[in-house]
Amino acid sequence: MRETKVTIKIPRSLYRKIQEVVGELGFDSARDFVVYVLRDLMGDAPVSVPGSARGDAEFTKAELDAIRRKLKNLGYL
Repeated sequence: MRETKVTIKIPRSLYRKIQEVVGELGFDSARDFVVYVLRDLMGDAPVSVPGSARGDAEFTKAELDAIRRKLKNLGYL
């Protein structure tokens, strides 16, 4: 069964930056790059969602530091 997809809007300037590097990084498209980065950021880390059935799992300090570092390297922070 195929996964359904959703649309996420990002600033056009960021999209242009992604388009400039996707080929150099070996990706076929900006979408492939973004999916790769998001999967890498999320990894197997548990996500804490207050009031959800997911429990009380939280990110460790090391996981949060790694996420912040990756987001900064991508220009989000």
